[in-house]
Amino acid sequence: MENQRIVSRDEWNAAHAAHLAKEKNLTRQRDALTAERRQLPWVKVDKPYAFTGPTGQRTLAELFGGRSQLLIKHFMFAPGWKEGCVGCSFETDHLDRAFVHLQHHDVSMVAVARAPFEELEAFRQRMGWRIELVSSLGSDFNYDFHVSFTKEDLAKGAAQYNFGKLEGEIEDLSGLSAFYKDEAGNVYHTYSCFGRGGEEVLGSYMVLDRMPKGRNETGPNFNLTDWVRHHDRYGQGGHVDPTGRYRAPAAEGSPGIRKAEAREPGCCSGGQS
Repeated sequence: MENQRIVSRDEWNAAHAAHLAKEKNLTRQRDALTAERRQLPWVKVDKPYAFTGPTGQRTLAELFGGRSQLLIKHFMFAPGWKEGCVGCSFETDHLDRAFVHLQHHDVSMVAVARAPFEELEAFRQRMGWRIELVSSLGSDFNYDFHVSFTKEDLAKGAAQYNFGKLEGEIEDLSGLSAFYKDEAGNVYHTYSCFGRGGEEVLGSYMVLDRMPKGRNETGPNFNLTDWVRHHDRYGQGGHVDPTGRYRAPAAEGSPGIRKAEAREPGCCSGGQS
């Protein structure tokens, strides 16, 4: 920051106009990429999946809530966790603010995790989210969509994540998946993204990218775990571990997180890496 160039207003305008041309080019490239994304092939979902929510068990088709499009947030909250992943919670904070608008534009949104529904619902109420957080416990859903992994697959190095071999040993990771339901009730999986692939839904990052200090993720992990917390935990200290879970200050007597561990892929892999 100390070495930033200070210029006249005319020089400032010229430099920013030149940069704007690059930004416009990137916008056009993004438009072309999203158009290409909509032309990607789909796959029909024939396997039955059951999800437990506030009204009991529902199928994947029933999660659409009468709409033709469904976005599922693959949420890192495994059985035995006391609360959800910090990064997934950060992302759901953003999605929740868009919820009412998307509902009125033919899109339903649901977050899915493996923990029992009662634990998910208690956490959802604590966070104040309108998006349902439903349980896939007892279903193959998380495993089939490559966001949860068995100990056996991890031990064999056979786990697949983000369309490639998983590097690391985290049993639950994050992502976004889109689905379409036709008039006959057939459900199709149309798109999924993982890691930094879902970063554009994080409005906070889009703001930070326009600020003088940028994302300002300066360590120790050089990603959102450096600063993001559950929105009711700011100012309480603590840290976020490599699995995305918050650790209170009282648990900080153990050795610090190694950078190699912190780089394991997950919903906390956004940022400068």
